[in-house]
Amino acid sequence: MIEGIVPVPIVECRIRVRYAETDQMGVVYHANYLVWMEVGRVELCRANGIRYKDMEEQDGVRLAVGEAHCRYLAPARYDDEVIVRARIVSAHPRVVVFGYEIVNAETGALLATGETKHIFCNREMKPHKLPAKYFHMFGIERR
Repeated sequence: MIEGIVPVPIVECRIRVRYAETDQMGVVYHANYLVWMEVGRVELCRANGIRYKDMEEQDGVRLAVGEAHCRYLAPARYDDEVIVRARIVSAHPRVVVFGYEIVNAETGALLATGETKHIFCNREMKPHKLPAKYFHMFGIERR
């Protein structure tokens, strides 16, 4: 267990590759993996009891992407079903890092891994400490 983090379960979601997500070579265009990571991240938040939309509307909390990284290991193709696994790698009241694995649902082959680092911001997109009522969602210990 990482110090300062309460374990938050890994969330899995399934996505069917659409034709529009593929490129001329017949494989998923690289930027779509980042979109799939977002799907996983939003579902992770939802699984932990908070709708991302509610955080924004009710408390003005925004998660600005500060860094994004994706390592491509094998291609996904049209009509493949992929599993996106999302987890929290590290978190504190100002920053959260999500980790991802994207896997072919049929073969189990690891297609990509990645991380995104997010800065908690207010409505004006200025860095802002996360309200304590959300600490549990991100696995942050109250001190």
